[in-house]
Amino acid sequence: MIKLLHFADAHIDMAGQGRLDPASGLPLRSLDFLTALDKIVNAAVEQQVDLVIFAGDAYKDRTPVPTFQREWGRRMMRLSRAGIRTLLLVGNHDRSPAAQRAHALQEYETLEIPHIFTASELSFWGPDQLEGLPVQVIALPWISRSTLLARLQEDGLEGGDIYDQLAARYQVLVDRWLEQADPGLPVILTAHASVQGAVYGGERAVMLGNDLVLPGSLVRDPRIDYAALGHIHKAQNLNENAHPPVIYPGSIERVDFGEAADDKYYVTARIERGHTEFEWHKLDGRRFIDRYVRLNESNLTLVDGLPSLQDCMRVIRSALPAPQDLEGAVLRLTLEYPRGWEVFIDETELRRDCESAFEFHLLRRPQVEARLRLPGNQAVSQYSPQELLELYWKQQGGSAENREALNRLAAEIFNWQAEGSEESG
Repeated sequence: MIKLLHFADAHIDMAGQGRLDPASGLPLRSLDFLTALDKIVNAAVEQQVDLVIFAGDAYKDRTPVPTFQREWGRRMMRLSRAGIRTLLLVGNHDRSPAAQRAHALQEYETLEIPHIFTASELSFWGPDQLEGLPVQVIALPWISRSTLLARLQEDGLEGGDIYDQLAARYQVLVDRWLEQADPGLPVILTAHASVQGAVYGGERAVMLGNDLVLPGSLVRDPRIDYAALGHIHKAQNLNENAHPPVIYPGSIERVDFGEAADDKYYVTARIERGHTEFEWHKLDGRRFIDRYVRLNESNLTLVDGLPSLQDCMRVIRSALPAPQDLEGAVLRLTLEYPRGWEVFIDETELRRDCESAFEFHLLRRPQVEARLRLPGNQAVSQYSPQELLELYWKQQGGSAENREALNRLAAEIFNWQAEGSEESG
């Protein structure tokens, strides 16, 4: 039996901006990612797992700054010193788009750090490559488009054709490795890729033709005992109540508001040939709260076509989280309202109300009325130019004093135009 810990999509430098921690000098949001990584490494050491598989994307891109390379390296060295075999799969954020360029995890190949292995090419790992560990691993790292073109040796192909051909090649290659595998040892497949049927964060389904999408049959092959996937940030099992488990653990920390409702995990598994038991381990990361408010006639009392500051703020405040829920959270408040009501939103008061949040993002979306709405479905011909202008001012908002001044100016223009017409006649 093999004890495995599987995680993916660390992206430890994704939040490399913002307030700094005075002790470490790192952005506070980056510490959220590193705290999650520490929990994972601690679990691997404390539970004395046999193998850690990281299924790709250590950083936000292939050129991490040295500070974050240091922080990632410290965690990997802890696993190395504990004697835990660790396989690092190269993901799309770790890989250069140009062929032959070094990837972000290159130093672990170059320096040959004890017990740390890097899978940057399609490869099959057996006990001889894993220091005698009785397990077999099929590794499918991310392959860039330029590499696909070079390998397929085709010109003028559309993206979908390239990806379809590559998926077919993957199927043939995996079948060959499975046929050659030792039938007495468990087989783990690890891939940094989209799989048909998976769901992205925000319930966005995987789309064919824009990315390499592995067929579900490839990862659900019963000759495989566990599929350790990365690339999609939403935790999910694509083979519920069946063998093998096909697991995306998701990213280790919420990256953006598209993941606000998603829980984050790492996974441990006990793997035998033909039988696997696994467990989700939730990571209590930074909470993201996303709220939306639309100010309109249905939730406000209008006087002379306008709301009051107090009424607008009442509606907005009613959508804010309770103080105990707001504490330490990242809050995004999106406000949609007629453009002329801008003056009835007190941003200073809102920021004071939300000062216990870790971050507060206020998004204003003023709406411009596409056309003038006439009361009672009346025709334009029933109104004088001055009356139509008065209706327009009311819909645009603003104070009665400003509207009166604008109407006086408009009346002078209308009179001047009428006088000019009489003289020319």
